[in-house]
Amino acid sequence: MRPIILLICFFVSASLLSQEQRTIEIIQAGKSIRNSTEYPDANILQKDKNLRVILFHDGARIESDVSYYYFNENSFKANGQVNFNQGDSLLLVSDFLEYDGKTKKAIAYGNVKLTRPDMKLETDTLYLDRPKNIAFYNSRGKIVDNDNTLQSNSGTYYMGPKKYIFKSNVTIENPEYNVNSEELEYFTESNIALFNDKTLITGIDYNILCRNGFYDTNLQRGYFKEDATINYDGKIINGDSIFFENEKSYASASYNVKINDTINKSIITGHYGEIFRDRDSAIVTKNALAVNIIKNDSLYIHSDTITITGADEKKILKGYYDVRILKSDVRGLSDSIHFNQETGLIKLLKKPKSSRFLKKLTDEEKNKLNPVIWFGGNQITGDQIFLKSNVKTEELDSLIIRGNVFMSQKDSLYSNRFNQIKGEKLDGFFSDGKLDNVYVVKNSTLLYYMYSDDAELIGLNKTLSSSILIKFFENEISEVSFYRTPDGNVLSENKILTNEMKLPGFIWRESERPNKISDLFSESDKELEIVEIE
Repeated sequence: MRPIILLICFFVSASLLSQEQRTIEIIQAGKSIRNSTEYPDANILQKDKNLRVILFHDGARIESDVSYYYFNENSFKANGQVNFNQGDSLLLVSDFLEYDGKTKKAIAYGNVKLTRPDMKLETDTLYLDRPKNIAFYNSRGKIVDNDNTLQSNSGTYYMGPKKYIFKSNVTIENPEYNVNSEELEYFTESNIALFNDKTLITGIDYNILCRNGFYDTNLQRGYFKEDATINYDGKIINGDSIFFENEKSYASASYNVKINDTINKSIITGHYGEIFRDRDSAIVTKNALAVNIIKNDSLYIHSDTITITGADEKKILKGYYDVRILKSDVRGLSDSIHFNQETGLIKLLKKPKSSRFLKKLTDEEKNKLNPVIWFGGNQITGDQIFLKSNVKTEELDSLIIRGNVFMSQKDSLYSNRFNQIKGEKLDGFFSDGKLDNVYVVKNSTLLYYMYSDDAELIGLNKTLSSSILIKFFENEISEVSFYRTPDGNVLSENKILTNEMKLPGFIWRESERPNKISDLFSESDKELEIVEIE
């Protein structure tokens, strides 16, 4: 039995070998000549009138005006409107073609055009590898695929997966966008481009930069990484990873997110953000920080989540949960913030609590829940705090506080003494960006340490009045005036009791005050874990 098996194997191997090395067939030719001097070993097949030269090899039909056929080498060289036709899958047209029947490789040059059902390729020189089903060019090439025109200095086309790899000065031209890249992969069936180097996508109203990612050219939707940037008409979005969908005017970004609004002079950073362009809105969370440039100064606003809505120059910024603000002349804390750029109004608000919950709290605990701001050495709290800026000068103009007003200032001589003012309403005004005076009304109480010109304590002034006017110089109390029959007295130093040195609800919150940018972030902020966009 063994000899029979070996004999069968021999014939099968020989049959396979003969299939792999099929001889190029001559189907037709107008005439055949030989020129042993210039073309030794070649049969020169020529066109005669309308009868062109036709060769055939392994499913490919090659038509030309002249073919130099080398039988011993199983190869040929053809010129004159050469058509290399591989069934319905491929048509290669060129001025010249060289073909090796042993390797099934071809070189086409001169006005090369490769046509497949899903694309058309034009270049000067093209290398075709039939066994690997690959076409390659390293001269400038152009591919037309539906509405896309792609060009590059070199490219490789993998016909099996219908994929291109383009390198060097790659461009995609489309009526709605253009792509410039140094290296990308392009799938002709799905019209998806994958980027492997610096890439710029320019749409009608957007620009995208990245070094890595993919882009669906049909849907104008993609995912971008490595120096990823989107420019939406002056609104620049950066992130370690960005998802973009043009039809929905939507983008999301994660890790080191930055939204730079060049029109409104503001920047928002964080580790996750979403942008809704048609609605003029954005949301940033995970260590969100907004920076607004105000008259050569920066207003920093940090919170768990920041939203921006509204048209240019009418933006409204909202921050939620653990809000902290920092500016050269003001610091602040609150549960939420509302900043209207058009009116210059900033609202600092506390977290709503039920009356039943508040009844259980002491005055100090209630004040701890209230927003707080600092001007120099002045600490001011209340149920609601409103800061108003002059939109023309971009300087602080006025301060309004409603509900449970409490203003404190550390005594300039003794660290354990505090000047205090309490009331229900406060209206304050600024001059040159500094607190000039405040007017406290309704159940107003003042606790104020009085000193002689030589810094000797005169006593502790405790006065109740329907309203109190306090004037400031360099953020320090310089003058106090009472209205409508004040009721109070001055306690000498030896008569001041410890429990009289604080008004009900007093709490000194200096340890919470942010003095630098890093103070805006809590310890939990710094330990935050970020999930990357997939």
